[in-house]
Amino acid sequence: MTDTHFDVIVLGAGPGGYLAAERLGHAGKKVLLIEEQYLGGTCLNVGCIPTKTLLAGAKNYLHAKEASQFGVDVADVKLDWTRLQAWKDQVVKGLVSGVAATEKRAGVTVVKARGHFDGPGRVSAEGVHYTAEHVIIATGSVPAVPPIPGVQNNPAVVDSTGILSLPEVPKRLAVIGGGVIGVEFASLYATLGSEVTVIEMTPEILPFMDDDMAATMRKAMKDITFELGCRVESLDGATVHYSKGEEKKSIEADVVLMAVGRRSATSGWGAEEAGLEINRGIVVDDCMRTNLPNVWAIGDVTGRSLLAHAAYRMGEVAVANICDPEAAKRGEVMRWNTVPWAVYSNPEAAGVGLTESAAKKEGREVLVGKVPAQMSGRFIAENGFKAPGEAKILVDPTTHQILGIHVLGAYAAEMIWGAQAVLEMELTVEDLRQVVFPHPTVSEVIREAAWAVKL
Repeated sequence: MTDTHFDVIVLGAGPGGYLAAERLGHAGKKVLLIEEQYLGGTCLNVGCIPTKTLLAGAKNYLHAKEASQFGVDVADVKLDWTRLQAWKDQVVKGLVSGVAATEKRAGVTVVKARGHFDGPGRVSAEGVHYTAEHVIIATGSVPAVPPIPGVQNNPAVVDSTGILSLPEVPKRLAVIGGGVIGVEFASLYATLGSEVTVIEMTPEILPFMDDDMAATMRKAMKDITFELGCRVESLDGATVHYSKGEEKKSIEADVVLMAVGRRSATSGWGAEEAGLEINRGIVVDDCMRTNLPNVWAIGDVTGRSLLAHAAYRMGEVAVANICDPEAAKRGEVMRWNTVPWAVYSNPEAAGVGLTESAAKKEGREVLVGKVPAQMSGRFIAENGFKAPGEAKILVDPTTHQILGIHVLGAYAAEMIWGAQAVLEMELTVEDLRQVVFPHPTVSEVIREAAWAVKL
């Protein structure tokens, strides 16, 4: 007989869902994890991990071509796209297996089926009705597809999933959208030899970045043509027709990537029928509670922060508050302003907190410390004197509390966790100046930026 009652049911096994299930299992809860497609969700299977695996291959290819400046001669550098794709698949398969093993060790029951939320404490899947004290919604997001004429049913158009498995590197790639997804894939395929054009509606790429840092990053990607402030009007096969003001333009490509972002997956599984409050996503408080009793939502489906690491933290916050009603008093809440971001293109960039651009729009005064990455000896040794890179720190002029830290250049994503901790602990710039950074490391640019702030 199938056991149908659990302490917690988790609907969706992406980063937030599978981590929440694991944490709950180790906390002694009886947990059911329902996933329609695959463990690990979009991030592990067709998002973060496969993208970064391909980007790693592209960067290795570029490093090999440029190795002579470091005294290493590499003759006849070639790209084997088939082998790179095989490596990507191997990485994904290994990590998915790891998630399955982790859930098993935590005692989590996993059901592969399409789940339907029937209301507080009730979920059904393939005709079986399950009950639980708590339900966590973690249904994720899907690629956004704007209503552009010629996009639907166009074999030349791919989304962020389809572009991961192209049979060959396209000679010409048009990217619609200059956000994280568009920029990362543009960087990947340009490095591998594609002729890439990015068409972006806003005046600058990566609108969440500081304007000046985004511009520096864009100019560093010399092999990519950026068409900014442009509106895509229609597609005719792989020909993209767009306008810039009154000027009408078009480009011909072999593949068109639709990369205008993602939207929360809030339909088709019972959210509206059950009465969940939905805005851009499912509305939650800082403890990840929804408007329904003992129903929680985490990850992309909330529409608050469509990042895998944000989903991890949302899952941990939900678990903490499920296990202990007093958890919020101990600080187990979501602090949205300290969620970092990272772009894994070449060059790399990452940041956390307030940007100078946002401060100006708010009419807010900030002190700024900004230095080039060449302040780091290791950065020069490993990247050269002309490689793009910089670090910027924003400080409150009255309290001297650090409000934002942003880094452009090699290893940016690997050091931003420390910057997040600085904001999380509400350190002042004087506090940061006392931190001992190992030498030589690229992370020293953060210390140099702290000392560049004029108090």
